[in-house]
Amino acid sequence: MRSTILLCIGLIVITFSVYLQVMDHEFLNFDDDVYITENAHVVTGLNGPNIVWAFTSVHSFNWHPITWLSHMADAQMYGMNPSGHHLTNVILHVLSSLLLFLLLLRSTRFQWQSAFVAALFALHPLHVESVAWVAERKDVLSAFFCFFTLFFYAEYVAKRKTRSYIIALASFMLGLMSKPMLVTLPIVMLLMDFWPFNRYRLSEQESDQRQRVETLKQFVPLIKEKVPFFVCSILSAVVTIYAQHKDGAIKSFDVMPLGMRIENATVAYAKYIYLMFWPHDLAVLYPFPTSIPLWQFCFSLLCLFLVTVTTILVRRNHPYLIVGWFWFLVTLLPVIGLVQVGSQSMADRYTYIPLIGLFIMVAWGIPFLTRNLKYRRSILALLAGLVLSVLTVLTWKQLDYWGNNVSLYRHAVDVTVNNAIIHNNLGAALVKNGYLDAAIIEYQKALRINPSYVDAHNNLGTAFAQKGYPDSAILEYTDVLKIDPYNISALYNLGTVYAQKGKLDEAIISFQNALKLNPNHADANYNLNVVLTRKNKLSKSQ
Repeated sequence: MRSTILLCIGLIVITFSVYLQVMDHEFLNFDDDVYITENAHVVTGLNGPNIVWAFTSVHSFNWHPITWLSHMADAQMYGMNPSGHHLTNVILHVLSSLLLFLLLLRSTRFQWQSAFVAALFALHPLHVESVAWVAERKDVLSAFFCFFTLFFYAEYVAKRKTRSYIIALASFMLGLMSKPMLVTLPIVMLLMDFWPFNRYRLSEQESDQRQRVETLKQFVPLIKEKVPFFVCSILSAVVTIYAQHKDGAIKSFDVMPLGMRIENATVAYAKYIYLMFWPHDLAVLYPFPTSIPLWQFCFSLLCLFLVTVTTILVRRNHPYLIVGWFWFLVTLLPVIGLVQVGSQSMADRYTYIPLIGLFIMVAWGIPFLTRNLKYRRSILALLAGLVLSVLTVLTWKQLDYWGNNVSLYRHAVDVTVNNAIIHNNLGAALVKNGYLDAAIIEYQKALRINPSYVDAHNNLGTAFAQKGYPDSAILEYTDVLKIDPYNISALYNLGTVYAQKGKLDEAIISFQNALKLNPNHADANYNLNVVLTRKNKLSKSQ
């Protein structure tokens, strides 16, 4: 008991020590604005109308009311001081790490392996994105409820108390309302029934039909037991698909063909494994590739196949391998890209829960492989300490990139190629810092990568206007309207530049077209009246 308390204290201290540097970090212009700084429902804090909005809105492609409530609570306590918002993420990450440790210890009784998995979870650089990015509150919040659910499920399995089952189900529902990625959690529960709970056993002689039937009889009640969890998962998936379709976030097969998605998903699985062992060149966004080399797809597919077959073959003597492997495969499935949302090929934040499966394989597998070594315990302790020390240094360095927009995006464009979105975001950050010329270069880089990138055209036009090049600005806004004739921002910006040039008729037409699309556009209404007044004065003076 004493060693468990000491391990918990050590985990808290080390994790806080590494992550508290985020208290000096800024909000980002990538999702933090949509989720927090420019979200009227969030910035005004917890009140009746905002709470209703949280439960009835499908804003930002998802229905996650608990996440919205947590952001509102932060705004209520800290205002728009980013330090407080970052602190909440860190606290949730630390609590999740503790819960993971206690869950594994409660379930397996292996203290050091459980502590090692929890430490890997707490300190791995791939998890920096989920913690250091305030808009990814949904990751740390859903993980907390995930481990809370599994902890009380373990209690239910051990003691068969209905109270523990109800708490687990309620926690699972809160987790789904934080981030719908938890839809696969009932399958994880079934995996844990095999190991470490040992609630069903595969037959020793699989050729014996009777023993197969007995195995199935053990399995069916476990499925029935989780029916309420599966029902919640299905409902959450339906709501999520509706939300993403409603906002047009799901890419069609015309834009991203199914074959390309399968290739990318296969390679992404392999890359996640590679980055777990060699976490370098991590970026806030990895753009979806235009093509994937055949050798990469074939090699990745072969690796996945071989590991899958191996874990199945050794499942009796090493059940933790098949559980860990399928934990990784299954929990990544909702975000692996077969249903493509956004333009990323993969994302560090997607590994937040899935990597635990691989951590389990390592934490239990390596002690077995080294079972005959002399001084085995000392060697394993030294190796674990070395690995965690290296990961701590890498995490500290990775956190530093997240300090502000410019440092984050400069790093991303350095370690990725053809990253139009990040070049555009870097341009916006440079404009905010007063570096217009540098911003124009970034916008132009984005447009060389993607000539149809509407936001980059719009931003470049605004930068040209600020530099005093109205004709160049007009060309950019015109390009936007060729791509998207209903772009309100381009219509409004075009009207503004025309007004500055004295082309009042053109300005009036642009503002009127913007108002046809959005009659409540306050700035367009105001500027239209200003231009009409100017035109009337000119007409009277002539």
